Amino acid sequence: MSQVSVFDMTGKKVADTELNDAVFGITPNVSVMHAMVVNYLANQRQGTQSTLTRTEVRGGGRKPWRQKGTGHARQGSIRAPQWTHGGVALGPKPRDYSYSLNKKEKRLAMKSALSSKVIDQDLIVVDAIKTEEYKTKTIVEMLGALGADKKALIVLNSNDSKVIKSAANIPGVKTALVNTLNVYDILNSDKFIVEKDAVAKIEEVYA
Repeated sequence: MSQVSVFDMTGKKVADTELNDAVFGITPNVSVMHAMVVNYLANQRQGTQSTLTRTEVRGGGRKPWRQKGTGHARQGSIRAPQWTHGGVALGPKPRDYSYSLNKKEKRLAMKSALSSKVIDQDLIVVDAIKTEEYKTKTIVEMLGALGADKKALIVLNSNDSKVIKSAANIPGVKTALVNTLNVYDILNSDKFIVEKDAVAKIEEVYA
């Protein structure tokens, strides 16, 4: 069991807590984390890109000139790909880019990402993250006190709309719940800030 400090929102150390090595203390598997990140980004793609083929471009129903005797190459339509304003040959069409990885890979990737944050000393445990009103300044001050001025991922124990909306305007800062955590957001953050109760939930889910 590795031990980490627990801070309050002012950056003051208030306690120590132990992390479950089965979740936060494994040797990170880089290839599985990479596979999970590629999977996440692929699943985010809308796949709505589309081009018009020669059959879909308006016009071009009449043969532009007779087949033989003109000295020109034979042509069947002015909407063929080689013509200006013609259709696109072999262009992209709407498709689904999503695919899934198996459950063991997903769990290993998540544990690897969490463990990498502990190894890099980028995990910050906070006893409680709360704000009495919708105020961005409160979250900005907390991040400054914790030394997380750049990219930060804040993981909450429960859906607190005041904290979520207060952090929404801060560039580079994202909020998540335990059940919405993903490997990409963890690895993409400079500091991984977690509520103490959320740590217990993460260990319960992934241990």
